Amino acid sequence: MRAPIVGLALALSATVLVAQTRKTLDIYVVDVEGGNATLFISPSGQSVLIDTGNAAPAAAVRDAERIMDAARDAGITQIDHLITTHWHGDHFGGMAEVAKRIPVKAYYDHGTSIESQPASSAFLKDVYPGLIAQAKYTDVKPGDRIPVAGLDWRVIASGGEVLKQPLPGAGRPNPYCASFMPQNPDKTENAQSVGSYITFGKFRVVHPGDLTWNIEGELMCPNNRLGTTDLLIVGHHGQGISNSEVLVNALRPRVSIINNGTRKGGQPSAMKILLNSPGLEDVWQVHFSLLSGQEFTVPGMFISNTIDEQPASMPIAFLDLGPGGPQAAGAAPPPPPPAHNGKAYWFKVSAQQDGSFTVTNQRNNFTKSYRVMSGTN
Repeated sequence: MRAPIVGLALALSATVLVAQTRKTLDIYVVDVEGGNATLFISPSGQSVLIDTGNAAPAAAVRDAERIMDAARDAGITQIDHLITTHWHGDHFGGMAEVAKRIPVKAYYDHGTSIESQPASSAFLKDVYPGLIAQAKYTDVKPGDRIPVAGLDWRVIASGGEVLKQPLPGAGRPNPYCASFMPQNPDKTENAQSVGSYITFGKFRVVHPGDLTWNIEGELMCPNNRLGTTDLLIVGHHGQGISNSEVLVNALRPRVSIINNGTRKGGQPSAMKILLNSPGLEDVWQVHFSLLSGQEFTVPGMFISNTIDEQPASMPIAFLDLGPGGPQAAGAAPPPPPPAHNGKAYWFKVSAQQDGSFTVTNQRNNFTKSYRVMSGTN
C-alpha cells in the first residue's frame, strides 16, 4: 500500500504548491456550444464553477471533458463551489458527468425550476438529490455571499428577485433608466438566474447568467446597485432579450466575453449595445456568429472557436432568422447549426489585485493585457 500513499502525497503536495504559487484570479470561459461553463480559480486555490454545459447524453460527456481540460490546466483536484444559474439544459446538463470526474464540495442554485420540462424535471427528481446529498447545498438569495477565500463573491439576483441594497461604492442614479422600455414579462427559468458580482482587490467581474431584460431593469433602476466592472461575462449568450443598456452601459465593462454558439447569441441587437458600451476596450466571442455576420462579429483573433468545416469566409450580412424566434412565420426551417465536436478552446482571464488583467485565446495564443485603470464605482 506504500506506493499509492506516496502517490497521493505527491499529488496533494503538487496541489498545495499550485495554490501557494498562484497570485492571480484565473477565469476559464469554456466552450460548451452555446451553453455556459465558467471556471474561477482564486489565488487561494479555491474553485467556483458556474454551470456545466449541455444536457443531451453525448453533449454532457463532451462538455464535462471540456470543463475537465480547464480544471487540469488550472491544477485543481476538486470543485469547491458549483453554482447552477438556472434549470435550462444548456446550463445544468453536464453536472452529473462533471461530478463523476472531480469531487464537488458545495452546490448552489435558486431553488426548484418554475418550468416543467422533461429534462430538468427528471434531473431534479432522480439525479440532483443524490449529488447534493454528498455535499453542502444552498438555495441562494440576493445579497448572499459565496465563501471563496480571497474573493468577495456576492449574489446579485436569484429566483426572480434582485439585490435591494447597493454594493459598496455603488448606488448612484442610473442615467440609462430614463429611456428603458420593459419587454414582455419573461416567465421562464432565464429570469430566475443566479447572478454574481465578484471582486478580487480592485478587479471586478459580473456574471449575470441568463437574466433577461426586465430583471436587468429591476436590478439597475432607478439607481445602479452594482457600480462598474472590469469584465462582463455577457448574459444569455449575447441574445437580444437580455443585455439592455441599463445593465451593459451602466456597468461600463472594459472587456466583455460572450459564450455564444455559431447560431445562438451574439445577435445584432445585443452586439450593437455591447460594442457601443462606454469605456469598452474589447469584446471576445467563443464562436463567430452567423446571426451577426461580419457586420457585428469581432475580428478573428478575438474568437476562440471555429467549426469542423470552416468556410473560407463569413458572409458580411447577418443571418436573419425572423423576429422573436428562430424563424419568421411561414419561412422555411433554417439548416442545422454547423458542427463543432472536435477540439474546443477556452478564453483564460488572469487578473491581478491592482485591477490589471490579461485575456488569452487558447486557439491562437493571442493575449492582450489591460492595464490598471484609475477610478472606482
